Amino acid sequence: MILQAHDIGWDVGRRTILTGVDLTVSDGEVVGLIGPNGSGKSSLLRLLAGLRRPSRGRVDLDGADLGSVSRRDAARRIAFVEQSAVTDQNPTVADVLDLGRTPHRRSWAIGSDRDRRVIATVARETEIEGLLGERYGALSGGERQRVQIARAFDQEPEVMILDEPTNHLDVKYQLSLLDLVSTHVRKTSAAAIVALHDLNLAAAYCDRIVVLAGGRVVADGTPADTLTEQTIASVFDVAARIVDDDGLWVRVDRR
Repeated sequence: MILQAHDIGWDVGRRTILTGVDLTVSDGEVVGLIGPNGSGKSSLLRLLAGLRRPSRGRVDLDGADLGSVSRRDAARRIAFVEQSAVTDQNPTVADVLDLGRTPHRRSWAIGSDRDRRVIATVARETEIEGLLGERYGALSGGERQRVQIARAFDQEPEVMILDEPTNHLDVKYQLSLLDLVSTHVRKTSAAAIVALHDLNLAAAYCDRIVVLAGGRVVADGTPADTLTEQTIASVFDVAARIVDDDGLWVRVDRR
């Protein structure tokens, strides 16, 4: 077990966003997080990444309260990719990738040969070698997303937390990204939790799927157990047909 949420809740003022959430992400596992807009997915991911403290309950990283783990140690072990990363600076893509190595260096230290090898390998695997000299602000939304994902890979994390990472990406790069995440998890015995809107991508790439609705976990299990016609109708208010033909596929029909 790497990351575990124990009965966590999150409030904003008098509004409850999450309540009673229990969730475990284990070594070598890709966990999909699905749910309608406003269900609390992004808030939950930020709590799991240690970017916010829960109003109730706790998040553990390898059995230790994440709130007691130093920011540097947490950054070495957890990589977080948000839906749309913005900055008032305009670094080069190479500079953004170099930020992924910062948790592994002493303060003010320059990059090592290993840092450069990791960055070069990740740039090649994520197909952004040709962008390294470009300014981040000049990139398209899809290119920025690929750069942020590459930066996360550069951290060599134990846990990857990705909030709608396929947003802005065309089909080729959606599949390529999830292939990379899945391969990274298998090769390194790391773990990943990925928020997705596309139920078919979740079925194809996730070992387990957690369904969130109204700030609560309403289903947690294999794709076959969670992506049922009944659950989809209840959570997303749409009719769907599940096709299990050499792989699970969800077909949504208009009501």
